Amino acid sequence: MDEKGFISIEYLFSLFIVIIIASSLLFYSEANINSTFNIEDSVTHRLILDNVADVINQVNSNGVGYSKYLKLPSDKGYFEITVQKGKLTMEYSNKKGETPIPLANIDSKYKLVSGKGYYISKTDEGIVIS
Repeated sequence: MDEKGFISIEYLFSLFIVIIIASSLLFYSEANINSTFNIEDSVTHRLILDNVADVINQVNSNGVGYSKYLKLPSDKGYFEITVQKGKLTMEYSNKKGETPIPLANIDSKYKLVSGKGYYISKTDEGIVIS
């Protein structure tokens, strides 16, 4: 404002530029925060999937009659893991992740649900999940 109380064009233009820069920084920081949450969620579920694959490979590596108990966490939200021949598939929050388990002899299709416990054992026919 000048001495007469009028706002100059330069002042309005600089105020407009400052508002544009501040709002773009706000949107940029919001996108970064949302990205961080998505990455954290994906990594958490990926670690669960890798843990299940590791337990199945441990059971498969040992002799017939070996079994191991697996408790899936329930504090990470609801998810389902489908065990098929050669791969594990996890579905959660409209997302999907897969990991291979190439040497495991799994003939049946199993569906594992978060929060439940399962016995994974090796029999003469292959890996059995109950």
